[in-house]
Amino acid sequence: MRFLNELHEGDRISGIYLCKQKQPAVTKNGKPYENIILQDKTGMMDGKIWDPNSLGIDDFDALDYIEVMGDVTSFAGAMQLNIKRVRKAGEGEYNPADYLPVSENSTDDMYTQLVAMIGTVKNTYLNTLLKKLFIEDKEFLKSFEEHSAAKTVHHGFIGGLMEHTLSVARLCDYMASAYPVIKRDMLITAALLHDVGKTRELSSFPLNDYTDEGQLLGHIIIGAQMIHDLIKEIPDFPLDLENQLVHCILAHHGELEYGSPKKPAMVEAVALNLADNTDARMETLTEIFAADKSKKEWLGFNRIFESNLRKTGEW
Repeated sequence: MRFLNELHEGDRISGIYLCKQKQPAVTKNGKPYENIILQDKTGMMDGKIWDPNSLGIDDFDALDYIEVMGDVTSFAGAMQLNIKRVRKAGEGEYNPADYLPVSENSTDDMYTQLVAMIGTVKNTYLNTLLKKLFIEDKEFLKSFEEHSAAKTVHHGFIGGLMEHTLSVARLCDYMASAYPVIKRDMLITAALLHDVGKTRELSSFPLNDYTDEGQLLGHIIIGAQMIHDLIKEIPDFPLDLENQLVHCILAHHGELEYGSPKKPAMVEAVALNLADNTDARMETLTEIFAADKSKKEWLGFNRIFESNLRKTGEW
């Protein structure tokens, strides 16, 4: 098969892809058509079926694997597929591993690093809390290892949540060594726990979409509730320690308009917000540059960064 990131405008393709989304629509002239989002492990591409009732367009649903034939075109600066024929693929015709985006880092290696980071937390209560979640709770751990860190913006792949969590923890580890005012045990614990709510905010792959709980509460509130409930299982866990830890979770997006119920009031909460934002932004840029296959230096305006992005030149 040809992966989506290998396609160029003008290509004619015939291959099997995961139908991530399927939505009927109507043109300005009142003619029905269908919007399709195709996915493989390299990314996603919009597709259009302009005549859904024509011969060669078989029935299929979202999350089906479909064989499509069509032409790659460009619209508004993005590639899309003009689909001429489509059929639902049968089991054995495809390998699901080719269609789900996966971290380039080994899950086993990342977990080893995570456990090692937990071992550096000296406070008995915080260390016990981390071990109960990341070592003893096998069901949670399986979900954590398989989840993404976001639907689309950054780390939107299997293992992305663990990869992002480790990156944030490493940044926090550096800040704790550089700034003695920081209580390292608090910051590292908060870093490892800051996004655990995403295991319930987002569904598993291949859907990787917001759950009802995620839509209603969001991962920050969900995570704070998870930590509160788990702490109740630890005898004599100090209330002040719980409140400070939960504050770091509640404030890790930094601003009320970015979804944080509280703005940072502790140095550890400020550090966590900076580390979380740094890793998210750098990974977003990494993915933007990796997805662009053109030889242009300027990539155009990006709404996330509110800037016309440019690749660094060679010299």
